[in-house]
Amino acid sequence: MGKEKKIGVLPGDGIGPEVTTEAVKALDAIAEKYGHIFHYTYADVGAVAIDKTGDPLPDETLRVCQASDVFLFGAIGHPKYDNDPKAKVRPEQGLLKLRKALGLYANIRPVSAYEGLLHMSPLKEEQIKGVDIVVYRELTGGIYFGEKGRTADGAYDHCAYSNKEIDRIGKLAFEAAQHRKKNLTLVDKANVLETSRLWRERVQEMSKTFPDVKVEMMFVDNAAMQMIQNPKQFDVILTENMFGDILSDEASVIGGSMGLLPSASIGAHSAMFEPIHGSFPQAAGQNIANPMATILSAAMMLDHLEMIDEALDIRHAVKVAIHNGMVTSDLSKGRSFGTDRVGDFIANQILEGEQGQTFDNIHLGSSTII
Repeated sequence: MGKEKKIGVLPGDGIGPEVTTEAVKALDAIAEKYGHIFHYTYADVGAVAIDKTGDPLPDETLRVCQASDVFLFGAIGHPKYDNDPKAKVRPEQGLLKLRKALGLYANIRPVSAYEGLLHMSPLKEEQIKGVDIVVYRELTGGIYFGEKGRTADGAYDHCAYSNKEIDRIGKLAFEAAQHRKKNLTLVDKANVLETSRLWRERVQEMSKTFPDVKVEMMFVDNAAMQMIQNPKQFDVILTENMFGDILSDEASVIGGSMGLLPSASIGAHSAMFEPIHGSFPQAAGQNIANPMATILSAAMMLDHLEMIDEALDIRHAVKVAIHNGMVTSDLSKGRSFGTDRVGDFIANQILEGEQGQTFDNIHLGSSTII
């Protein structure tokens, strides 16, 4: 029997509206195939919201998120704010405020090496083949949210963590490891930072509750090097906010494109799903943005809603698109296709499977989804 869900959609800036449109196509195909009903409510965030209201996260947008079962987020950022260091209101303030207001404390970023795209990575194929990592990044604490300010001749950013902040994301990471390869790597800088030493203490204590999970501690500078030299050693990576931000972006080179990396931000009562790439304003409106990260974020959304088969359908459709060369220019050294064509193909694959996807209509662009 089909389910009925409320989904908030925050397209944001730059390529955000284009890629979220394609993710909604995939969700519509899932709804049609499985008899679900998805109610979408759209709201502004980021630069587009500043332009309209002066606020990067208007109250109405926050209400939409609070009233939704889950919500899909596109991207935020615009050069007129990004390139002005004196701007008092900035698009990214909306995202930080959203995470804090909804208590979205756990950012989950899977990183996989797709067989058909190994050649696109700057790393050697033998190094990345079979890579399957998930990064658990703490999202509402640390230096990004600590006290900050200017002095007469300098500036400061404070980093602080509580036991509770570490324990709640640590629990999620350990549970994930139990269902994967049972390996967890805590990434920190415990040789220098007091907050990192607290992370080690809490994770070591927590490991007693998860005796089946092997725990390794690794300094962040070494982890950054190991991510390139031997990424296959990692299973679940657990880390604080800033280190997770940097490492998960570094890991994007494994797949050959940031356009392939989805993410989830989970809280006690809400959950947001978004691609990890930025707003790429230079590409906005050109129909060249890769929608796959956002479509895969929609798959993570379905996992969260306990629609496991539906999520698998989306992931399979993305793999079929990659296998058949139905990709945007960032994933192709030869012929490529537009954002909308890739989205149409994936939606059609979800609904019709292989029978609607002959070689001819793939490359001529025929599709039952318009």
